Amino acid sequence: MKITQLLGMTALTLTVAACTTNPITGRKSLQIANNSEIEAMALQQYKQTLSTSKVIKGTTAAKSVQNVGLRIKNAANNYYKGIGREADLAGYKWEFNLIQDKQVNAWCMPGGKVAVYTGLLPISQNDTGLAVVMGHEISHALAGHGNERISQAMVAQYGGAILGSSISNGQIAAIFQQVYPIGAQVGLLAYGRKQELEADQMGLYLMGMAGYDPRQSLPFWNRMEAASQGSSRPPEFLSTHPGPENRMAALNENMDKAMTYYRAAGGK
Repeated sequence: MKITQLLGMTALTLTVAACTTNPITGRKSLQIANNSEIEAMALQQYKQTLSTSKVIKGTTAAKSVQNVGLRIKNAANNYYKGIGREADLAGYKWEFNLIQDKQVNAWCMPGGKVAVYTGLLPISQNDTGLAVVMGHEISHALAGHGNERISQAMVAQYGGAILGSSISNGQIAAIFQQVYPIGAQVGLLAYGRKQELEADQMGLYLMGMAGYDPRQSLPFWNRMEAASQGSSRPPEFLSTHPGPENRMAALNENMDKAMTYYRAAGGK
């Protein structure tokens, strides 16, 4: 049997055995890595990043990051509890920090470790803009996108060895380092386009559940796109991020449901 056929059979077996269903979007994904181990490694990475960064405390912007993060966290907790899947979030130890850095970026590590860079603030402009991007990044963690990427790397690198549980902790840690690079670049990992669009969808719903107007996601992403003008942007088929037209189309497609959540939270 050819190696490619063997790997294909291994991937199929693992997919059947460890297929995870996203409770918000219904998307299924392969997640075979141990979440507790991933969250422990994420915590270590997060602490290291904060220790080498200027973390801003007590300012209006820092308080906004805290408040928006807590509202989205509470919305997620309420949703998962309402469908009987609160155990999914049992290992989360949420933190929301604002980092002094000109990067236009924010990220959420597995286990709820969130960082927002000050370079994002001129684009987010207000709490609702923060809710767009923080909802998106938190959704990556809630959806287990890190576990999915690690699982894909495990299958690609070790194939059938996974079935025999012969992969060492050191090998898993090495894969984690590939997925979540050390230092300031930790938030710049490349998710797949399906994962990015899923995070858009989930983030849209979560911001609505938290009482933020989902319609404001459209001008936010327009501002983000305008900020990227002048920089080299690869064609969509070469990029892990969806093109702006596809992103807007997907947001509009999911807007009615997001508005239902928003109105249920008291929005108009």
